[in-house]
Amino acid sequence: MTETTTTQTRVDTAHALGLISAENVRVVDAVRTASAASLDAAAALLAAAPRVFVLGAGRSGLALKMTAMRLMHLGLEVHVVGEVTSPAIAANDVLLVASGSGTTGAIVRAAETAQAVGASILALTTAPESPLGRLAWVTVVVPAAAKQDHAGQMSAQYSGGLFEQAVLLVGDALFHALWHQSGATAAELWPRHANLE
Repeated sequence: MTETTTTQTRVDTAHALGLISAENVRVVDAVRTASAASLDAAAALLAAAPRVFVLGAGRSGLALKMTAMRLMHLGLEVHVVGEVTSPAIAANDVLLVASGSGTTGAIVRAAETAQAVGASILALTTAPESPLGRLAWVTVVVPAAAKQDHAGQMSAQYSGGLFEQAVLLVGDALFHALWHQSGATAAELWPRHANLE
């Protein structure tokens, strides 16, 4: 019987966590510096909306669903596009969308529909000059790599990971600012938390 040696590559998850954290700090600082006015305009748009509709594809969509939940906790009427109970969007409503490239077909089509009925579009994207960016009333530019940017210059993470994480952070920042502006306590928001769990 011969002895075989197996070479195993060491997995360094702690290093990966540090890299992801550092990339998020860089992006958040850039958004705070370059898009402060857009963030405030986004918060004002959401606060004034009769209803907020949320749409994103893939992981961006999952991040926006978390934002939808928080806005619901705040007392806003929020609908996730594609859910069977989501009604038709109408004039003065807000469509909150995220697309790194700003070219995702279903999202651009939804924004065109929203625009046609007189709804406002709030877009989170890396590409303000994209079709989505041009349709938006308010655009928050997130300087992160788009999904198909495999060069690794904007982010070492895979396939838009940094953008999707930034979508969650921006969504939580919008909620947090609106919550504190409302003057409501956490205890006052809590009764809206799901109780059919």
